[in-house]
Amino acid sequence: MPSRRLLKSVSMNTVLTASLVLFQMVSSHAPAAATSAAGGLAWTAPKEWGTAPSTSSMRVVTYRVPAAAGDSEGGEVAVFFFGPGQGGSTQANIDRWIAQFKAEKGSAGPGKPVSMKVGAVPVTIVTTEGTYSSGMPGGAMTPKPGWALRGGIAEGPKGPVFFKMVGPKKTVAAATPAFDALLKSLKKG
Repeated sequence: MPSRRLLKSVSMNTVLTASLVLFQMVSSHAPAAATSAAGGLAWTAPKEWGTAPSTSSMRVVTYRVPAAAGDSEGGEVAVFFFGPGQGGSTQANIDRWIAQFKAEKGSAGPGKPVSMKVGAVPVTIVTTEGTYSSGMPGGAMTPKPGWALRGGIAEGPKGPVFFKMVGPKKTVAAATPAFDALLKSLKKG
């Protein structure tokens, strides 16, 4: 018959092994910042954002933006790359994105686009809010009142890369620092 001391040692080893396995399982599923690339640019997404299956073959990646307190749904950041010379001009995309929103009483509407450089990468940022027409162009549109957009268009070495965040106003406002950090992480490569 095994001694108490041997049983205690086996039990402790079992507990330690199980704890280590559990720790490795938990830490391997912990969110980590994800690096992605397109158009000759690389960026790092916030670790708080998960990815979602892309609803279009034109999307490089779709990030899920967690809902802000009080919002019934979260937002998303869709990243598009169409190839060299494709996707339209920066201004054409700004105009199209703003046209997806209908002004609401009391909404700020479109802000003035802001151009900046992230290292050697030219980036234009645009914002707007109102009722968003959600859906694919030419398809059924779902009106989403009280929504906002913050978009960034980065001029990559192989063509423009489009970053489009949409969601309820509070969610977009809460996620703006993380979105801006993603844009500030842009690097050629």
